[in-house]
Amino acid sequence: RLSVASMALLVATLTSTTQKWGVSAFVSKPIMMNRHFTPSSSVAFKHVSSFRKMSAVEEEVETAATSSDDEIYFPLRGKKVDDVAPRMRFAPSPTGSLHVGGARTALYNWLVAKKGQLDFTSPDSDGAFVLRVEDTDLARSTKESEESVLADLRWLGLTWDEGPDNTEPKYGPYRQSERAELYKKVANKLLEEGKAYRCFCTKEELDKMREEQEAAGIPPRYDNTWRDADPELVAQKLAEGAEYTVRFKVPPNARIVIEDAVRGTVSWDAESTVGDFILLRSSGVPVYNFCVAVDDSSMGITTVIRAEEHLTNTLRQCLILDALDAPRPRYAHCSLILGEDKQKLSKRHGATSCNQFRLDGFLPDAMINYLSLLGWNDGTDNEIFTRDELVETFDVDRIVKSPSVFDMDKLKWVNAQHMKMMTVEELADLVEEQFMFLGMIDDDADKSKVDEFVFASTSLAKQMMETTKDAALNAKTVLGYGLPASFDELPDGEAKEMIKQGNFYPIAQAIINDVAANNFPQPDPANPMDAYIDESKKIIDADEKTGGSAYSYTAAYKSRMKGLSKAMKIKGKNLFHPIRLALTGEMSGQDITKQLSLLEMACAENSPINAETAGLVTFAERLNLLGQFCETIPEEFRAPSVEKEVKKSEKGDKAAQKSKDTEESVSAQAAPADPLDSYEGPPITALDIRVGRITKVWEHPEADKLFCEEIDVGEDEPRQIASGLRPYMNAEDMEGRLVLVLCNLKARKMLGFPSHGMVLCASNEDHTDVKFVSPPVDAKIGERVTVPGFDFEGEEGQPFAENKIGKKKVFEKLAPFLLTSDYGVPEFLGRPFLTSAGVCTSPIGGGTVS
Repeated sequence: RLSVASMALLVATLTSTTQKWGVSAFVSKPIMMNRHFTPSSSVAFKHVSSFRKMSAVEEEVETAATSSDDEIYFPLRGKKVDDVAPRMRFAPSPTGSLHVGGARTALYNWLVAKKGQLDFTSPDSDGAFVLRVEDTDLARSTKESEESVLADLRWLGLTWDEGPDNTEPKYGPYRQSERAELYKKVANKLLEEGKAYRCFCTKEELDKMREEQEAAGIPPRYDNTWRDADPELVAQKLAEGAEYTVRFKVPPNARIVIEDAVRGTVSWDAESTVGDFILLRSSGVPVYNFCVAVDDSSMGITTVIRAEEHLTNTLRQCLILDALDAPRPRYAHCSLILGEDKQKLSKRHGATSCNQFRLDGFLPDAMINYLSLLGWNDGTDNEIFTRDELVETFDVDRIVKSPSVFDMDKLKWVNAQHMKMMTVEELADLVEEQFMFLGMIDDDADKSKVDEFVFASTSLAKQMMETTKDAALNAKTVLGYGLPASFDELPDGEAKEMIKQGNFYPIAQAIINDVAANNFPQPDPANPMDAYIDESKKIIDADEKTGGSAYSYTAAYKSRMKGLSKAMKIKGKNLFHPIRLALTGEMSGQDITKQLSLLEMACAENSPINAETAGLVTFAERLNLLGQFCETIPEEFRAPSVEKEVKKSEKGDKAAQKSKDTEESVSAQAAPADPLDSYEGPPITALDIRVGRITKVWEHPEADKLFCEEIDVGEDEPRQIASGLRPYMNAEDMEGRLVLVLCNLKARKMLGFPSHGMVLCASNEDHTDVKFVSPPVDAKIGERVTVPGFDFEGEEGQPFAENKIGKKKVFEKLAPFLLTSDYGVPEFLGRPFLTSAGVCTSPIGGGTVS
């Protein structure tokens, strides 16, 4: 019952509020969080006046308007979490971009929700992935940041079932700034039940309290001044219009215990850990932990997966949930993600925002794959998963406690594996996007010309690229010309040493003269894609393969190179390396005919390429630069000084491999071509393969297919190496064995085990049979394996550094040429692996070495 004065104030209040905010703030029925709650019923946080303290009459109005049976709805009340479809949530704060840690949290929640939707197929199943925007930080939250986070989630493919863009919210609204009335209602409920109270301490009083506690060596906390205050004093303060906060009354001797899915049993003595904490600020704005507890319970969230830094928040949230008699969700607090320096991942470690990874050319599925591995594994050594496989295999109980290290090289490797599963056609649009990011394609370019150039660029780089951006950057390198103005300015030591051998100058002059005489083969302007199309008219994505018919540009180029080799009596790397440097300005790269074909596309009429941005150097321009460069080469390096000993070594090697039949050995025309003559890959000397002895073997605790091994390779301490040999060998048979170990691989963790190196094995074609490559029994531990015909002693014979091996994919480029003979002898280009005690062997003939 209201007095006349109260009624008059009520009418005035309603009129004022309706005119100011356009909502019936007090007339409408107090909000129940159920299927009928809509955003139009709420008042945003930015209208802070909606949280102002009510006068005694206003409180009377609110009490009268609220029916006693209008309870707050908690969907999980009376239910067991394990018996219902998972309702998972990701709750970002729109104060910046979506970073790696947040993306992993979103992914783990999304995976559980999707798996639940497959397992719970009933029409009335309530399972969902919920996106909730926690924008209570009014000073830092922006609409732009919210849109950025949502765009990143869409790029990752982490689509939500319920969220701020839902037109018919089930348990919404899904922005905390739109849920003000619910928080006020819950706070009033706690006040009425004596589980919360008003605190009228001023900021000055609280500061003085904290200073006195710190001076006394006491941890700062609220001293409960207003916890049991005289009700008349409280009423007096309210009548005076004094500002107050609403504090939660922590029950005496309260103890909170949770069974964390990752960390096990976690408990707190609530009274000694936290004081009576704030629920509503003096402005009326609710604090973070209060909002989270109310939202999780009123949205029916079954499991909360989040970072371990939120573990301390769990105490306050559980106290609030228990006070409301609301069911608690299950909790899983994941360890932090660290940089390679073992510090918390941050901007100083490089790219950490999802949008930057998109700009850098990473695939959404690869990002999802890699993020899943930052704290989880499926119990095997498998590291490559499709999205569907992750949904099927992900289990919260397999999230590990130990922190994960974000390894950019590992992410690139995962990305490369996913790209290998895609065709050129599937990758082309993503590569085109990278060209656009770099500004290499004109905005008004002909679409067919763009498609042609992008297809060629993608085909050219497919085997080597780790990101789609690599294809664009590789094309930029191909279109440019790296040869400097003079010999002295040449930065590449390898190139300078090659020029000093004396073959470069005469070869370069021969090319210049050929071009001047129109004798040098050029791509067909009418058919520049010829080098990229095989006989079945399909795009070629293998670098060692080239297209074209017997009468095409590629065939003409190869024929001219053979003629040049015969005329100059130069072959192998002594021919191909100078040709490559002369034509491309680089010491390594993809097939030259493909590169020159791409250059032709970029230089053609109506080319789609922005020449300035791409750094385009035409074929004519690079021939002019080549001529100028040659003029700066010192006279002593313009011709070979002496016949190289390499030639004698190669002849000896060939003789050793020929048949013992005298008639065949003297018949030069019947001898097979030496594969070294046409080989253009990295040298075998790049690998540091050593003899080792396995001293200890045990099973990896978290991977069904991995062995962990200690191997003596002649260093101060044995190497620790993880290998996928459990399906093929027994641990007891491995201990004491002599093996070959590739030692200059960068150390990396294999499901938490630090692995530094790789044991070389031979396998048959379908990899069903895997055996060790074995050195002779008298081989010396730690000695380096050699291959005839290659200098392993000089400066050029030293193994590459670990970083170079990984970044330049050296082993991957050599692997196709590491084979076993019909008799099981491991070979490189037909040349056997040797130790001081003789030839290495394996039980598998006609296989591969890896």
